[in-house]
Amino acid sequence: MSVIVLIPAAGMGRRMQASLNKQYLALDERPILAHTLTLFDDHPRVDHIYIISPADEIPYCRREVVQRFGFRKVRDVIAGGAERQDSVRNGLRACHAGEDDIVLIHDGVRPFFPPRLLEAVIDTAARVGGCVVGVPVKDTIKEVADGLITGTPERGRLWQAQTPQGFRFPLILDAHEQALFEGWRGTDDASLVERLGLPVAMLEGSYRNIKITTPEDLVLARAFLAETGDCP
Repeated sequence: MSVIVLIPAAGMGRRMQASLNKQYLALDERPILAHTLTLFDDHPRVDHIYIISPADEIPYCRREVVQRFGFRKVRDVIAGGAERQDSVRNGLRACHAGEDDIVLIHDGVRPFFPPRLLEAVIDTAARVGGCVVGVPVKDTIKEVADGLITGTPERGRLWQAQTPQGFRFPLILDAHEQALFEGWRGTDDASLVERLGLPVAMLEGSYRNIKITTPEDLVLARAFLAETGDCP
C-alpha cells in the first residue's frame, strides 16, 4: 500500500485581495504552499505528492516552490480544472495510484495541520474507506432562507470539515467519476462518497488547521507562527 497526497492549489484567491494567488503568498519568507508541502514531504508514511495547479502557473510552481525548496516526494504538478472538484478529479486520474493505495487530499493553503494526526488518517481511511479531519462547531448554526431563520440544527451533532480527507483510491475515483457522469457538485470530496451511501469516518483535528483564504486568515497564520516559530 502506497500513500499518495494530492494538493489542490489551483484557487485564484480573489478574497485575499492580493496580486499573487494565495498559495504563493509569503508566510515567514516561504510561500504558504511550501509550508503545506513540508508537512507531507517530511512524513515517513507518505510516498508520493502531486500538486494540482492552474495550467499557466505550472512552470512557476515547479521553479519557485518544488525546485527552490527541494521537495523530494513531489512527482508532478498537474493542471487543475474549472472548479476544485474538477481539479481533484484531474489529480486522481493522473496520480498513478493502485487498487490498494490510499489517497489523501489536502488544501494547499492549510499549512497548520498537525502531522502527528496523519498516521490515524491513513489507517482509518484504509479500514473504513474514507476519513475526514474536522472539529466540532463552536457557534450556534442557523438555517436561513430569504433572510429569515428556518431552523437551528442541534450543535452537538455538527462538525466543521477540514482536510486532509483520506480514501481508498478506487472508492474516491469512482465517487468522482459518478459525480461527473451525473452532473453532481459537492462541497468537499467526502460528500461525493457520502452520496453513494458509503461510510466516511470523522477524526477530531485542530482548530489551528485553518484554510488561509482571506487577509484576516493571513494575520491569524502569522500570529500562529510568531507563537510557535514554525508550522507544525
